[in-house]
Amino acid sequence: MSLFHIKKTLGKTLTCVLAVVLLLMATGCHKDTSENAPITLDVMAAASLTNAIAEINTAYTDMRPWVTIIPNFASSGTLQVQIENGGACDVFISAATAQMDNLQNKNLLTEGTRRNLLNNKVVLIVPNNSTLGLTSFADLALSKVTKIAIGDPASVPAGTYAQQAFDLLGITTQVQSKYVQGADVRGVLAYVESGSVDAGIVYATDALTSNRVTVVASAPDTINAQVVYPVAITKNSRAPSEAQEYIDFLASAQAMAIFAKYGFSPAVQ
Repeated sequence: MSLFHIKKTLGKTLTCVLAVVLLLMATGCHKDTSENAPITLDVMAAASLTNAIAEINTAYTDMRPWVTIIPNFASSGTLQVQIENGGACDVFISAATAQMDNLQNKNLLTEGTRRNLLNNKVVLIVPNNSTLGLTSFADLALSKVTKIAIGDPASVPAGTYAQQAFDLLGITTQVQSKYVQGADVRGVLAYVESGSVDAGIVYATDALTSNRVTVVASAPDTINAQVVYPVAITKNSRAPSEAQEYIDFLASAQAMAIFAKYGFSPAVQ
């Protein structure tokens, strides 16, 4: 074969190789774009998680910029009803097991995705300028206490725990006429901050967010042992794979460090 034919053959071969390389590069780029297609996650979370979840969502989307998280914060009971009525939700984080149990019993959760995520504590708070000298939940039965802010026991887990604490202490009859009910724990916190009530019952994590209230007592241990935050993917999730990635991140060391900053602790499994 002449030198001319050798050069011509090599030229054709190099051209073919270059074409294959360019095709593979284009295919690879197309694949990456497909894998990182924009995704929206609707996350419903108990109001007490507002600050922690907001920071965690920022950390998550910094790592996965193609994900947009739309948070919905309210009382767990309110969120439960929204899910039951078909509200957009991929991940639900409740402040109590009861609301999650209700959804599970109605087959509205994706099987195998539920897990206990966090623990918290129920505490009694008063305005910083309070002069009543309250030091215990039992003190709420005293006549000098006229207004007590609690979450609606029918829909706000913190309110349910408060009611259980009153029942346990045998003071329900003395305190129930003093209730000023909030739509969620942040509403209860606002009542106490404003000084419009004598005391309120919130989570320890809510109290940490304010410099206008003082924690004077914790709920009985038997009550606080029940304060568990479960998380699960809903049955109608439009992005179940990404929702699972998000839940895995919530349980990661990075996310737990953020939760700890706001006063939460990992749930005892």
